[in-house]
Formats: sequence, C-alpha cells, structure tokens
Amino acid sequence: MSFRTLVDAAEIARRLDDPGLRIFDCRFSLADPSVGRRAWREGHIPGALHADIDLDLSGPRIPGVTGRHPLPSRDAWLSRVREWGLSPRDDIVVYDDAGGAVAARMWWMMRWIGHESVAVLDGGWQAWVGAGYPVTTALPEPRAARDDADDYANRRPLTKLIEADAIDCSTQVLLDARDRRRFLGEIEPIDPVAGHVPGARSAPSSENLGADGRFLPKEALRQRFERIIGARRGQEIVCYCGSGITAAHNVLALVHAGFDEPRLYAGSWSEWITRPERGVETGPER
Repeated sequence: MSFRTLVDAAEIARRLDDPGLRIFDCRFSLADPSVGRRAWREGHIPGALHADIDLDLSGPRIPGVTGRHPLPSRDAWLSRVREWGLSPRDDIVVYDDAGGAVAARMWWMMRWIGHESVAVLDGGWQAWVGAGYPVTTALPEPRAARDDADDYANRRPLTKLIEADAIDCSTQVLLDARDRRRFLGEIEPIDPVAGHVPGARSAPSSENLGADGRFLPKEALRQRFERIIGARRGQEIVCYCGSGITAAHNVLALVHAGFDEPRLYAGSWSEWITRPERGVETGPER
C-alpha cells in the first residue's frame, strides 16, 4: 500500500509492525524550537523518528539574504535521508500537533527528491492519542543506510519550486498561507515588515481544516480554492507563507483536492522582504 497525501490513524495503527512503514514526528514550536523534540522524547507513535524544522528540514539561514527557514541544498537533504536509512520503496508518514502545518514541509521535501509514497497523518498527534492508539517513549533503533538510497539522486522532483525573481502576479496567482491579519499588515509578530507580496491573495492554511483538526473533505477543499483561484491551475499557482512552512500545507491541500501541483516559493515573505525593491502591499486584495 502506498500513500500520496493524507492517511488515517487507523491505517497506521494496523501497520505499526511493518518494516516498510517509516514514521516521522515533526512537532515544532517557533516560540521554543526545543519543544518538539522534548515532546517526542516524552511520547510518540512507536517507531517514529523526530524531524526538526531547524535542524533537519531547513538549510543555513543567511541574514539579509534567505528567509527564516530556507530549504537545505538537495545534496544536504539527500544526505539526511540516507542517515535515516530511508528507501524510495518505504511508505512514509509524517505528523505533528498543528493540523499538519509543520508535517507538510517534510511531505513536500520527500516529494522534492522524488519519493512518491509519503502522506501526512490526518488529525496528527491528537487524532492518534484520541483514538487510544499506542504511545511510547522508547527511541527507535538507528537504521543503516539502505543500498537503494542512492536511487534518490536519480529521481525527478514531484514538486515545483519558484524563486522570487520569477514571480509575476500578472500571470500567476499567489496564495498567502499566513493568518489574514498578517496578510493585511494589521499585525506582524515575527518578521520586521508587515504586509504581503503585491498582488497576492489571502488563503490561510488554517482554513484547510475542520473544527476537528482534520482536513476538510476533498470537495470542500476544491470549492474553497476555486473561490480563490478561479480557473487558474498548476504552475499558474504559487504558494507562500512566512518562511516556506505552512505554504506546503496549501500545496498539500490543493494536491489532495485534485488540483495540479502548484509552485512553492520556499523563501516566502521572510525572504521577499530582504530586498525592499520587490515591494510590499497592505490591506485587502486588489
């Protein structure tokens, strides 16, 4: 069995003893970057490794040049994947306690190196614990690098990236995944400049979820995005956020709803504002 976008807790519980299933705990907090790893040590899904946003899922930050969570180089990411003993044949499940807002980053990054069978646990940690499935503090035994891990280097990305200089709102629809108040420029608790990329549209990633913390049904997601993007599709859509994390949540929601893969602007707002000449807008969409 292989995964593509989302997977239910019950399905993972049935396969806990399957050596071809690899699980990653992606819990993380901007307020305290050590919280996620501590939470993992205090209890996690059996067999789950921890993937840290800062240490594993981001590259070096260069003040004034990169955003807050730049992608690592492809080679650095491939090296980390090999260290985890992953294989292109594994089924990979990623989860967090934030409705998938963090786990979607690893989902996207695995697809970036051509790994097809990867999914976010729908409802995340809360769904797992709420269903009464097992939790452990036992840390997984390290796995040796797999013989077929080098196959990743020859795989084509399943994702689409775009750089700041290629963004053109006259031909693309930019979806901003941040809270709408940040988009409007009414508040900015993290970055030094408030507002949004000129011409962008507000599409908070939190609105991909229902009250239960799970993703909305596919049809509801489809209707949501059709209201925002109209007839635009595929590479005409660009997803961004504050630092390239929750933007992947919108990518996941779009793909799950049946849309073609949009582009990810991984540098996002925190990179965009490093060059004032790129421009900033505040207030509602034009």
